[in-house]
Amino acid sequence: MFDQDFHPGLTPGHLGAPVMEPEGRPPGAPRPRPDAPDPHRRRNGLACGLTALALIAVFGGIGLTGYTWFQGQRRPAAAADFRGPGNGSVQVSVPEGAGLAQIASALVRNGVVASSLAFTRAAKGSAAAAGRIQPGTYTLKQKMSASAALAILIDPANANGLTIPEGWRGYQIYAAIDKKLNLPEGTAQRVAKEQTAELGLPEFAAGAPEGYLFPATYSVTDGTTALDLLKQMVERAGKEFSRDDADVVAQNLGQNVYGLVTVASMVQGEADNTEDMGKVARVIYNRLAKGMPLQLDSTINYALGRSTLNTSVTETKLDSPYNTYLHAGLPPTPISNPGRQAIMAALDPTPGDWLYFVTVKPGDTRFTDSFEVQQRNVAEFNANRAAAKPSASASGSGSASGSATASASAPAPAPGAATP
Repeated sequence: MFDQDFHPGLTPGHLGAPVMEPEGRPPGAPRPRPDAPDPHRRRNGLACGLTALALIAVFGGIGLTGYTWFQGQRRPAAAADFRGPGNGSVQVSVPEGAGLAQIASALVRNGVVASSLAFTRAAKGSAAAAGRIQPGTYTLKQKMSASAALAILIDPANANGLTIPEGWRGYQIYAAIDKKLNLPEGTAQRVAKEQTAELGLPEFAAGAPEGYLFPATYSVTDGTTALDLLKQMVERAGKEFSRDDADVVAQNLGQNVYGLVTVASMVQGEADNTEDMGKVARVIYNRLAKGMPLQLDSTINYALGRSTLNTSVTETKLDSPYNTYLHAGLPPTPISNPGRQAIMAALDPTPGDWLYFVTVKPGDTRFTDSFEVQQRNVAEFNANRAAAKPSASASGSGSASGSATASASAPAPAPGAATP
């Protein structure tokens, strides 16, 4: 006797259970013969099959039509485009940092291309166009094909722009504006002086544009004036110096925003490369915090209107508010027009305790908080200078403290690195 409650196992009907014989048929008895097929049922089955096939055909056709429509919708729509090189003449300015969409919109507004879509597709389909459209003002034609317009825009020779390098001083920028606009010498400088109120300078700059003529490439059209370019530069500088809550950052660094601009200008003049800018900024802030004179040769260069690595002992006694060997604190104004990397270094200096630096040779700037180590570094700098130019005297490299301009026994400044 098999008791399921006491002998657990497979129950009848469970997967793997033994097949149960049907009751009511003795062992060995023949199986009953199936009934003869019903002709009505056979006809009904055929009808059902035909109906199913018809439904499949109908719904299959609908599905194919829908798929075809969907595929058609996925194909990009044709973009309106002109044919040929166009006619007439029109000037279109491309500002620095403009993307394809912005450029395409300007082209459409000026009637150069038929649609933004046609131009962006042409540009994205051209390997030569990638990153090749430079800031500037381009002379194009109206009703040009997108590809014809693109061919002009990717050629830098067609960009009529004014490029201001990082670290240029005001007088260099004024001269470049005069040359670009074919103006008499001194025109841009006179405009900056006589129309200062129109430049958009912050009040704390006290009308001095130095430091706020941001280095970049600016578009120049037939109607561009010196005042137009100066205003654009000041506007760009204002945007750069308003990054990262500059007021709060300045307070944390013991400065005001104008102080940050001045620090950035000195960083631009002193750092041998962009990687060292944050460290140079930190040296400046550390020395200011300790009340130490900055002793930067770049400020003397500014006072003398020159760019050099050589600073004599006599020059460190120059009677000028820009002589940071004699006067503690920051110079009265920025000494150049710094670029973005120098600005970011002034806003976010590299952490460190350094008080001195000197570029012993190109690519080798050494930072230290030890006066003795700085003196050894300066001696190496002077030895390298003497080897390169046997007639050169042992003079300063141009920067922060412990100076190469001083004699070995004089506990005076030791400059760091200045770039021309």
